[in-house]
Amino acid sequence: MNRQAQAAVLFLVGAAVLHAGATDLYLRYVKAGLRPLLLAAGVVLIVTALATVGYEVRERRTASGTSGSAGGDGHAHPHREPRISWLLVLPLLALILVAPPALGSYSAMRTGTALQAPFGYPALPAGDPVPLGLVDYAGRAAYGHGHTLGDRRVRITGFVALDHAGTPYLVRMALNCCAADAQPVKIGLSGRIPPVLQPDAWLEVTGTYSGRRTKDPVNGGIIPFLDVSTARPVPAPRDPYDESWNN
Repeated sequence: MNRQAQAAVLFLVGAAVLHAGATDLYLRYVKAGLRPLLLAAGVVLIVTALATVGYEVRERRTASGTSGSAGGDGHAHPHREPRISWLLVLPLLALILVAPPALGSYSAMRTGTALQAPFGYPALPAGDPVPLGLVDYAGRAAYGHGHTLGDRRVRITGFVALDHAGTPYLVRMALNCCAADAQPVKIGLSGRIPPVLQPDAWLEVTGTYSGRRTKDPVNGGIIPFLDVSTARPVPAPRDPYDESWNN
């Protein structure tokens, strides 16, 4: 790969990173808070590519002048760049050709729940039903034993996952940094659930606290249940990952 090709690859990678950062595509890879860093990285790559082209042009002009004054016996012998540099093309192809979907039920049912004991239980906001994050409900139900939930109705959104026995779960994948470290938080569904549920379909459920719970077969973690009164399909949210536990 010569220097012009290196500059072209750098420019295209920077442009692809900028495109991902300027659209919601980046949310499939990293948490929303990393967007400024992603945009800055794209700008740096593009500036580096342009600087490489400028340096190459200046070097050629210098070499041409030196060759002319030396009577044609120049030192402009081409140097062969290592072929391993072509590996720089791989992230570019990955960004352009492979835009993976957000992690879903397949990963969720093969990874143990990441639910952890919350540091506290803020008072529930007003309203009926109360809009509540899945991770928030799961923490209150599993470790607070529902004391802060009482008989209040809550509304929760997540995607559907089914275990081998057909038990339905509502899941959100929680992020620390990027999709590579995403882990599921699951709640079981009981009560008036739809007769047919498709894995990975997004669902908005309304229900009340249930004392029922089970253990995650993968890691033995607690999976609380929600007694569902109504459920309806909803589109996938703009950001499919839950970042509430590390903000």
